[in-house]
Amino acid sequence: MQTITRLDIRDARILIKGARQRADQIGVPMCIAITDEGGNLIAFERMDGGKVTSSIIAMDKAYTAAGAKKATHEYGEASQPGKPAYGISSAIGGRLMVVGGGVPVVVDGAVVGGIGISSGTPAQDQDVAFAAIDHFMATL
Repeated sequence: MQTITRLDIRDARILIKGARQRADQIGVPMCIAITDEGGNLIAFERMDGGKVTSSIIAMDKAYTAAGAKKATHEYGEASQPGKPAYGISSAIGGRLMVVGGGVPVVVDGAVVGGIGISSGTPAQDQDVAFAAIDHFMATL
């Protein structure tokens, strides 16, 4: 039998708050998705002005980060033609994301969930995701 630590709705709200703060600072309204360690959606927010098309992307980034236990930007280079993971983006029904903005949430060495951010550039999305995690970790 295993004991699993996972994010809950309170944790998700803290992560969303941190993401919103950073998104406001950089002036880019974002779509923010939080999942548990299995990639199941806990909470989602589309800030006023966040791109409608980014809703699903944010959810899939969080899903990928939690399920694969790896940040989505780490797949970028490896998934290019001729590289070892070429074609991986079509895995799991096309839900596996290979651009920045999806980051696993790690507490005490265990992946407890994932965050996915979308609406900016991949670098902006990634920045907001890491800022949200920093905000969350400061509350522990």
